[in-house]
Amino acid sequence: MLWSFVRPHRRKLLLGLVLALLGSALELANPMVIKLVLDTVSDAGSLAMPVAILLCLFVSGMFFGLWHWIVLGTVAEKVVLDARVSLVRRYFRAAMQPLSQRPSGELVTRATSDTVLLREAASSSVISLVNGSVLMVGTLIMMGVLDLVLLGVTATAVVIVTILFLTLMPAIAKAQERAQNSLGLMGGVLDGSLRAIRTVKVSRAEERLGDQILDHARDAATHGIRSVRREAVAWTIAFGGVQLAIIAILGLGALRVASGEIAVSTLVAFLLYAFTLMNPVMELSQSVTTLQSGIAAAKRIREVEAIPLEPTAEEAVARPTDPGSHPSAASGNGHGGPLVELRGVTARYAPGAEAALDGVDIAVPRHGHTAIVGPSGAGKTTVLSLLLRFLEPEHGDLLLDGTPYRELSPQQVRGRFAYVEQDTPVVPGTIRDNLLFTRPEAGEEALRRVLEEVRLTEKVASLEQGLDTPLDSNSLSGGQRQRIALARALLGSPEVLLLDEATSQVDAITEAAITESVRRQADRGAVVTIAHRLSTVIHADRILLMEEGRIRAQGTHHELLEQDTLYQELVAALHIAETEERGRADREEDAEAVSTAPTH
Repeated sequence: MLWSFVRPHRRKLLLGLVLALLGSALELANPMVIKLVLDTVSDAGSLAMPVAILLCLFVSGMFFGLWHWIVLGTVAEKVVLDARVSLVRRYFRAAMQPLSQRPSGELVTRATSDTVLLREAASSSVISLVNGSVLMVGTLIMMGVLDLVLLGVTATAVVIVTILFLTLMPAIAKAQERAQNSLGLMGGVLDGSLRAIRTVKVSRAEERLGDQILDHARDAATHGIRSVRREAVAWTIAFGGVQLAIIAILGLGALRVASGEIAVSTLVAFLLYAFTLMNPVMELSQSVTTLQSGIAAAKRIREVEAIPLEPTAEEAVARPTDPGSHPSAASGNGHGGPLVELRGVTARYAPGAEAALDGVDIAVPRHGHTAIVGPSGAGKTTVLSLLLRFLEPEHGDLLLDGTPYRELSPQQVRGRFAYVEQDTPVVPGTIRDNLLFTRPEAGEEALRRVLEEVRLTEKVASLEQGLDTPLDSNSLSGGQRQRIALARALLGSPEVLLLDEATSQVDAITEAAITESVRRQADRGAVVTIAHRLSTVIHADRILLMEEGRIRAQGTHHELLEQDTLYQELVAALHIAETEERGRADREEDAEAVSTAPTH
């Protein structure tokens, strides 16, 4: 799991390992040189050479240590960057339906906190694990060179510590993984709650929702504390085992010195190696615990790769035609037929779920305004999701200008559309950034034109920073942000304009202007709207009435009003709703005008 992140940087990691091993070799040489100093003093010899050797070891150790630190720190940052690049690109290339089933906060957590946990595990911990093992083995070998009896005491302590330490590792890994999962859940709920903070406050649900979020935080803390406790036990065992070994070495070594079996310099050197042994033991224990966190993080990051990607243009062309396709689906009809078609399309949002659309046929002409109406759950939004390839059909064909959708990439399809969502989320940035998001090369004249079409010229001009005003709930109202989204769509001069309740938050005067601009767009190309308000419906060239995932009836407003009882009921209800909604929108715009009016 970790190797997949480390592989691109294996050369740098190998250099880091070599530097770490050189540092360990210098560390192993120190006790022997100190033994040489002590023996030289005993023999009344010159200390110049031993001291010079010690200084060389010190300077070399500093140099290799600095280089090692820089190399591993650089690799660690690059590993994190690679993981984040992979995640971000995966998010934006992922198929819409499976991606939308995951909370956005959890996805953000994987690109932030999980990649930080990966940082040490995929770089320095790997090196520390190898280096610590080599240093431990090297230390034991040097101890054996000095005295085999004392080595036996040391080796026994190391084996006992290792067995106890490895026994605790699986529980530590499980606790850390559960803590990270709880943290991801907390991030998901918190992100959604902050997006709906007004609803939360109006519903007086701050305490209730806060407790729900904090429950995940407490779960993360509980599992984190459990992990910390086990790590503390593991570290205490490791540290305590080495300390007991040193005490045993000191006692037994003193007896061997007294009996003349070894020299005092040998005991001192052996004790220095025993103290040196603490470094690899602690390094190994820390590396293993860090690796446990990193492996859990790597697992969560790699889970994102299970999200299927949207096909590229090359994959779409290479995909074979389905045997059961409509006979004329792949033949193309050039510029003589509808621009967009649904032929016998059935779609559902999850396997085994109820069909959102059931055998639907729709043909969108190259010019004109097509409205889709119907009660909630009729399948209106599903039609737009299919047209934009946010959802793939289970059966049937979609064609764009006579070419089956399966032979086109989602990017190729969406390049022919513009889309205005009902909730009109804004792009982070200024008003200008939002307007130019689809067509960044557009000039000032084009910006002025679309702002005029949606009646926002005066509002933008009244702002101190004009088009460079950051777009948020303080700078523009909900209805104005909705008009910005419509202006962005019109600026792209799309072949098909898709509107999902594009006038739901505007007043009657502005709605009339928007309806006029939609009418002009319908003369230039195709417009498809999901409509609830009566004023949007009556001006459409054709209205599709949907019910329970099927097309119940179609025609003009007057034709459906005369022929279909469900449409009559909808119109009656919509007329009432329209009156109330217009009154609310008018009050909102009036209040906004008062709040932005200059004071005297």
